[in-house]
Amino acid sequence: MTTTLPPAGDTRTAFRVERLTATIGAELSGVYLGDVARDETLFAQLRALLLEHKVLFFRDQDITCAEHVALAERFGALEDHPVLGSHPEHPGLVRIYKDLDSAPEHYENAYHCDATWRENPPMGCVLRCVETPPVGGDTIWVNMVEAYRRLPDAVKDKIAGLRARHSIESSFGAALSTEKRHALHAQFPDAEHPVVRTHPETGEKILFVNSFTTHLVNYHTPENVRFGCDYAPGAGELLRYLTSQAAIPEYQVRWRWTRNSIAIWDNRSTQHYAVQDYWPAVRRMERAGIVGDRPF
Repeated sequence: MTTTLPPAGDTRTAFRVERLTATIGAELSGVYLGDVARDETLFAQLRALLLEHKVLFFRDQDITCAEHVALAERFGALEDHPVLGSHPEHPGLVRIYKDLDSAPEHYENAYHCDATWRENPPMGCVLRCVETPPVGGDTIWVNMVEAYRRLPDAVKDKIAGLRARHSIESSFGAALSTEKRHALHAQFPDAEHPVVRTHPETGEKILFVNSFTTHLVNYHTPENVRFGCDYAPGAGELLRYLTSQAAIPEYQVRWRWTRNSIAIWDNRSTQHYAVQDYWPAVRRMERAGIVGDRPF
């Protein structure tokens, strides 16, 4: 498939863009993503649209695994996942296959930002649907810039400067034996990130806590705690309030998958939730996660 670009100097993109909600998400058409993987101009347009809409959706993209990897590598180096398996011929292309013989897994169906248990969480992801249930299996994305923007000013003041711990041991590791869980923790010690991070490209402020976040690490100060017994409930209730913001529908977009549909999202400014309402149907996805930077 070939794509005709706009004339030189034309500010239009080669993509047809349809916004899906008032706050997040756009469906793009008119371009084959295999071409985007090979064309600097097309990729620059794609990246600009991603920063604007935070998650981009495509239908009927029958790309190869090699093109999938090449497109994601346009953003940066790819990373493997320590628990989920990768494609044997394409390192970094993680296979999220929910087959009839696989036990239900309960970490996708929570609002999360991928791999915040890393010191450098992913910059973003390119996810392709290989096989989808006849109904169900949607994914929800959330604009965490909007979630922060609409917090009450008193809450913004309270969380300014707060930091939080993120853990793989307490999530993926919880289902492992004690020995394997400890080994996983040794390989990936808990990471500490700001509760409000700054987007390195747009400068936007982002509420940056999710289901991998275990606790606030610097809440226990004289300003917040009268006695030691205030610490646990005060910090825990604040963290629960902050993580609950991802569930507000006004910040969300919901995508219904079809075979060869693709989502590309900015993992720095969004969270997502994979709805697990389809078992025992089969759902198979392939995801290329892009190495990110350390949140600040």
